[in-house]
Amino acid sequence: MTKTKIANNEQDLIRVISPSAISGTVTAPASKSMMQRAVACALLSNGKTEISNPSFCDDSKASMCIAQSLGAMIKTEKKSVIVTGGLNPVSNILNCGEAGLCLRMFSPIAALCDEELEISGVGSLLKRPVSMIESPLKVLGANCVTNNGFLPVKIRGPLNGGKATVDGSISSQFLTGLLLALPTALNDTVLDVNNLKSIPYIDMTLKIQSDFGVNIENRDYKRFIIPGKQKYFKKNYHVEGDWSGASFILVAGAISGAITVSGICIKSNQADIAILEAIDRAGGEIEKFHDRINIKKKELKAFEFDATDCPDLFPPLVSLAVHCTGTTVLKGVSRLKHKESDRGEALKLEFSKLGAQIHLDGDYMKIKGGKITGGVVDSHNDHRMAMALAIAAKNGTGDVTVNGWECISKSYPDFFDDLETLCRR
Repeated sequence: MTKTKIANNEQDLIRVISPSAISGTVTAPASKSMMQRAVACALLSNGKTEISNPSFCDDSKASMCIAQSLGAMIKTEKKSVIVTGGLNPVSNILNCGEAGLCLRMFSPIAALCDEELEISGVGSLLKRPVSMIESPLKVLGANCVTNNGFLPVKIRGPLNGGKATVDGSISSQFLTGLLLALPTALNDTVLDVNNLKSIPYIDMTLKIQSDFGVNIENRDYKRFIIPGKQKYFKKNYHVEGDWSGASFILVAGAISGAITVSGICIKSNQADIAILEAIDRAGGEIEKFHDRINIKKKELKAFEFDATDCPDLFPPLVSLAVHCTGTTVLKGVSRLKHKESDRGEALKLEFSKLGAQIHLDGDYMKIKGGKITGGVVDSHNDHRMAMALAIAAKNGTGDVTVNGWECISKSYPDFFDDLETLCRR
């Protein structure tokens, strides 16, 4: 089970996770990635778009605030969000909070506007690089100035279209923003993309654009042909379940019990659906249905997995690997440097406090499996770190105290509540 305690300063809460078997069913949270894309498409549409099964995590709230600053009217209801679109800025300051997708996605959308806008953020977002956005935006007609490659960013459009080259080596998020914005530009655009990572996220973007009536020609993810003067059309849009959040619960089941995660689409374009492949390689028992997954604990063995295109899976993969017999090898460590934390180093440090042995070797992470102990660990203000440490503790030998767990509100505010419902009494 999990317990909440008051820390010594009488203000900060800590979480204590005790080893226990788990069983039961939870519903996956709504996808924050798809929610943010839906909000952007609704902003660029004329009329009212109703978004059902919305995400209300911190990152999704940041996107809704940006959309409102750019002219959208948003009405929030219990089970839906209604967005009345229309790009007409009412504020020249766009605050992204700590949402990396929000920053990189809305920068090109802001560049459609013929006035200077400043994009800002807080916390870890201030350390995340945005230099890759300057040159393409300038080539395509907008003025863009960063703070030596970091926030704040000052942008003034309009974005006219044309031909530009985009670096996709650090993140695909800026490309997503360009793909969303440029169909509404005056002219056609050709984007050449070098070294694109996280290709499934681009599939997610192209799919939702098609749902809103916009089409782009994709030539092997190296060139995108974007006709200008297109229009986004209002629609009713349902946000699918989040494979990123669900991956933690699925791994918890694989290492500590028998659980069902409902509300996730087995035909999803989300990159983190790859967690099923990893669990299968480790020997977990999986039953797949069109809208739910059953996972059952089995004897687990070490596995090899390339997470280059799904780097957000590293934390749950490490939680899985520390409970496998043998040494697991994960590829894609280079994608972890500029997350909410330096995630590769953070995983190595915090899991070592629980007795795990993790070695970083260039783009590879090697995890020696076995039993983890109890201990006191820190989230590094990284939501995925907090969740990874918590689920690993379920099959450990002692209580694990997670400091800084509140950061889960960034993506999965109900995580600890959901984990608690699965704990056997």
